[in-house]
Amino acid sequence: MQQTLITTNPKVKSIYSAYPDTIQKKIIELRNLIIETAEGIEEIKSIEETLKWGEPSFLVTKGSTIRIDWKKSKPDQYAMYFQCTSKLITTFRVLYKDTFQFEGNRAIIFPITSIIPKKELKNCIAAALTYHKVKHLPTLGI
Repeated sequence: MQQTLITTNPKVKSIYSAYPDTIQKKIIELRNLIIETAEGIEEIKSIEETLKWGEPSFLVTKGSTIRIDWKKSKPDQYAMYFQCTSKLITTFRVLYKDTFQFEGNRAIIFPITSIIPKKELKNCIAAALTYHKVKHLPTLGI
């Protein structure tokens, strides 16, 4: 795996540390999957970890933003958010309708008690991180 440059906005750490401990571990697991996936994609030389709408967000050149968050209003779940105007969630629904729960055309929802299917989620993350390169492909190249 290549070494991907990760630039993190210092304010992101305070968001992670504000989550309850059990949630913090799950959100950090999503973060690590995003970074690990990015490091496995040759074209990605850097990833920016910042805040969008107060949520940890990941941006790469030629990719679509990925956000992760847990909300007090829905304490039994956390989520990975994708750009709602993209074909990402529509495609993930077709490919992984029996694997993931979805919220509209913007998120994959993870019940707190669930075990994340990492291989499938990494496929979704890779599609988002390379979206502008794969958006014309059937099933986004997955």
